[in-house]
Amino acid sequence: MRRSPVEYGLIEQAMAEGGTEGGAVTALFAAAAAALEEIAAGRGGPCAVRHPLGFLCLPVHREDDRGVCVHVFGSGTPGRSAAGLTTSAVHAHSWDLASCVLYGRVGNLRVEVHDRPEDPTHRVYAVHSDASAVDEIRPTPRLVRCTPGPEETSSGGEIYTLPAGQFHATVVPPGTATATLLFGRTLPGQRDLSLGPVHGTHHRVVRQTCDAAQTARTARTVLRRIDGRHFP
Repeated sequence: MRRSPVEYGLIEQAMAEGGTEGGAVTALFAAAAAALEEIAAGRGGPCAVRHPLGFLCLPVHREDDRGVCVHVFGSGTPGRSAAGLTTSAVHAHSWDLASCVLYGRVGNLRVEVHDRPEDPTHRVYAVHSDASAVDEIRPTPRLVRCTPGPEETSSGGEIYTLPAGQFHATVVPPGTATATLLFGRTLPGQRDLSLGPVHGTHHRVVRQTCDAAQTARTARTVLRRIDGRHFP
């Protein structure tokens, strides 16, 4: 993984401070710009990956239980994942998430999941990902019904958080160009989960990796949108 252009402590502190003004958000925009400049220049590290949920992930740095990446949605994203979505958009992370919206808008629809083996609408699937961008999607015995909760929308310069284990769906308005700087910390005992069909089976999904030129081009596109005019 490429060396992080900023210290984790800075990102964690800025994410914890939250808000839409002041030094914390400015520091996050600067951190994103520094990371994107490294990626645009092709200075090592992995290439971008097209996620089945429809965004492009630009890895920045990963160390032990922590990771930083830039997610790019909508306009300016070179194509959707060739793998496609085989479960549903409702999922839960094994890690606490804090994300700063660099531009655009992101909605997070929280979903309440209730065990209902007698009349389920979904089965819970465990998602096991490896370093080769392969997802093993395994059905669990858990049969559930889900109820949409509140949708929280965040715009450029705002920070949102989601705890590990919270089922949710990410909603980006069609045609909206959006990018976020995301910080995650994996928690012991948690699993990545997704809701899928009741009678689905164990299967694999291979995420499509972009080449170096596509990765650099995407980084430059995001950089152009968060130049000095877009800082809080």
